[in-house]
Amino acid sequence: MIDLYNKATNELLGSITEADLKVLVDALEEEASDDQDYYIDSATIDVIGDGKATEHLLKVLRTALGDSEGVDIRWSRR
Repeated sequence: MIDLYNKATNELLGSITEADLKVLVDALEEEASDDQDYYIDSATIDVIGDGKATEHLLKVLRTALGDSEGVDIRWSRR
């Protein structure tokens, strides 16, 4: 399993599968090959939602975003 965290607060946002992580990696820009953080906003979630994202992944991302315009998230394998 993969845990997603709010990068600024280290708050655990939820857990996702390897397949969900692959959707994130494929859809989002990485600054380096070992990059484990992403900036998420509503447009990003819309793009991911148009692909192969599960409802669970989208829910975790929407919860992470909350009422903010954008949020940095990071992932970590258990």
